[in-house]
Amino acid sequence: MILEVIATCAEDAVVAEAHGADRLELVTAITEGGLTPGIGLVREVVKSVKIPVHVMVRPHSRSFLYNEGDVRTMEEEARAIEDAGAAGIVFGALTADRKIDEAALARILAVSGDMNVTFHRAFDELSSLPEGLSTLLRYPRVNRVLTSGGPLPAPQAASEIRQLVELACGSSLVILAGYGLTLETVDRFIAETKVSEVHFGSDIRFGRKGLSPIDPDRLSALSSRLKLYY
Repeated sequence: MILEVIATCAEDAVVAEAHGADRLELVTAITEGGLTPGIGLVREVVKSVKIPVHVMVRPHSRSFLYNEGDVRTMEEEARAIEDAGAAGIVFGALTADRKIDEAALARILAVSGDMNVTFHRAFDELSSLPEGLSTLLRYPRVNRVLTSGGPLPAPQAASEIRQLVELACGSSLVILAGYGLTLETVDRFIAETKVSEVHFGSDIRFGRKGLSPIDPDRLSALSSRLKLYY
């Protein structure tokens, strides 16, 4: 069981690693769903921890529909993130008819070098999640999909996530479940969905608020619980 934790600053990253995170998703603007952090922060976090750092590549929070200028911006960000030594990027783009923007995806993959690529929760806005997963399976460079199984919190879409896990079985693509998971509900959720990776943000912060620091005790408790699945 892999535990991915959202980090919004270098302190988050260090605390997360020290208390059981297996991987980081580095973002800024967490209350907007995450945007690309400054390259200085990326470099600092990569230097500060030993666990993999995956960096959000998202230029704005208006939507997941991107014009030519947006895509060029994301290409430049991906190049800089690789140069900073990050292990991966977190990216997603849609078309107006709620399908995966394969043209944008191909361009980002072309400049992402050897980094891991996660397709983020733009996936949850697709008109058909199984169809979207089939599309992503044609791109072996995409390692995982971060999803809550649709617009609702993940615990309310366990059956949808279980279906995605089954569809991805035998491929190199991993279903990373996130949004709405809690320390109290994660055991049942894992049993229902059979996911092998989970993604936590606000639930492991003080007061369970996105803008609060990470709560070391709560994160440690979560990590200890997940180790039972190793």
